[in-house]
Amino acid sequence: MDLKLPIVINDELTEIIVESNGILDLASGEIRDVRLSDNNDPPYDGFPAESPDYEFTSGLLSNGKKDVEFRIEVDVVGRKYSVTPTELLELKGRAARLFSAAPGAPAVEPPPAPKGRGKRH
Repeated sequence: MDLKLPIVINDELTEIIVESNGILDLASGEIRDVRLSDNNDPPYDGFPAESPDYEFTSGLLSNGKKDVEFRIEVDVVGRKYSVTPTELLELKGRAARLFSAAPGAPAVEPPPAPKGRGKRH
């Protein structure tokens, strides 16, 4: 399956958050076509993870008003973003639940498990 989803990338620095947009390949965990967002004020120039006050990077997958946040790994030398296999597996499950619900629908919690009753013999 070849599934690529648009995501928001947030590079968190000590004083600011630099927002970018990219495409997450759910098969490989690679993030491509990364472009700085116009939402950065003041406009940011360069690769955020190279900054001395860089802290971490997270991603955001959205469907209507619902979001799923996840961790993004950064390769500073290659200037690339990706998602680890473990994080990708968890994200696939969370994304399936996100996209199986109608946009804007309230989150539905699974029903509580019935209390066990033993059989009498």
